[in-house]
Amino acid sequence: MPVFTVSNRLCVIMVGLPARGKSFISQKIVRYLSWLSVPSKCFNVGHYRRLMGTVHPKAAFFDPDNEEGLKLREMAAERALEDMLEWFTAEEGIVAILDATNTTRARREWVARKLRANSIEPMFLESWCDDQDLILRNVVELKSTSPDYEGVESEVAIHDFLARIKKYEKIYQPLDESHDKELTFVRLINVSQQVIINRIESYLESRIVFYIMNLHIKPRYIWLSRHGESIYNVEKKIGGDSHLSPRGLQYARKLPEIVKQSAGDANLTTWISTLVRTGETAQFLPYKQLQWKALDELDAGVCDGMTYYEIQEKYPEDFKARDDDKFEYRYRGGESYRDVIVRLEPVIMELERQENILIITHQAVLRCIYAYFMNVPQEESPWVSIPLHTLIKLEPRAYGTRATRIKADIPAVSTYKERGSSQLKDPQ
Repeated sequence: MPVFTVSNRLCVIMVGLPARGKSFISQKIVRYLSWLSVPSKCFNVGHYRRLMGTVHPKAAFFDPDNEEGLKLREMAAERALEDMLEWFTAEEGIVAILDATNTTRARREWVARKLRANSIEPMFLESWCDDQDLILRNVVELKSTSPDYEGVESEVAIHDFLARIKKYEKIYQPLDESHDKELTFVRLINVSQQVIINRIESYLESRIVFYIMNLHIKPRYIWLSRHGESIYNVEKKIGGDSHLSPRGLQYARKLPEIVKQSAGDANLTTWISTLVRTGETAQFLPYKQLQWKALDELDAGVCDGMTYYEIQEKYPEDFKARDDDKFEYRYRGGESYRDVIVRLEPVIMELERQENILIITHQAVLRCIYAYFMNVPQEESPWVSIPLHTLIKLEPRAYGTRATRIKADIPAVSTYKERGSSQLKDPQ
């Protein structure tokens, strides 16, 4: 990725009726760009409205004829925009997402003027949808995840949310290729059924467009697992291409049962690396398999096949440098965590296109994938605990990703190294 400066500053302005996946898309863009080291942040206008005291509004609050409600919503938009502009300056932000309905041309023109006055390029992203089944699924999802409906009975929340949509429909002015031809915008029709692109010019704009074209908002799960315990794990060596240990083979035999209990009859595809230990772990699974070179473990260079104690003795300066900045440190002749992220980008892009995937790979690689979905800061991602013989179930949702860890109850050594130590032990 290139290095970005204030001259590249961009604001993605969401457009669309409620229950069209705008917050989901907003959060995904921020996670993707942050994962790629582009300073990004989402500013949700609903969050500012709740901070102002309107926590559980009824549908009538959003009626365009409700002057008090309209005034409060305009104030929330102004505060979100003020905080965004301050963030761009104080934290040298590059991409902001304004997550709101922005259903009228007047509101969109106001936002664009404010941004351009501060040398920030506006890019509009509309999620337009008339698929009633999809809309209802989103409503059901949002009534259980949106802070607006926390503690509200399910049927009441769904009825009110549908009424809220009707209020917005009164004034909704979709982006138009003729009327808005001078604007930079993307229109997603029924998520990814059709994509309309207008005046996309910069590198960042094109990256965002390519990313969102690969998104879908259908319910799905992703399962992550390290390979079973390997001979090198038992010998406390890093890297290599060793076979599984007896306990690792035991995990491989039990993995189909664990996945079945978690996934039911879901039609899964298994992705593995090209290394022996992942293939051996996946050998008893009944699912179609796909091998990715990009899923291979972080290359330890000259330290491949060594223990951490040996590295500390032979390369003490490198050992310390890696502890000081594990994300950026690159093994001599090998890779850094940043390098792994660069080669994982095509995997992430394809992962976003798919529905139910089981990934069996390695500790460092899984840390990077887990950090992407769980929005873990880059500097912390190399320290995430991903133990052996544990299946991690990820459920991407509108306001974040839910993670569940399922232990196989098969003993395995720890491969977790704490800062400043050459010893391996599970984090407390």
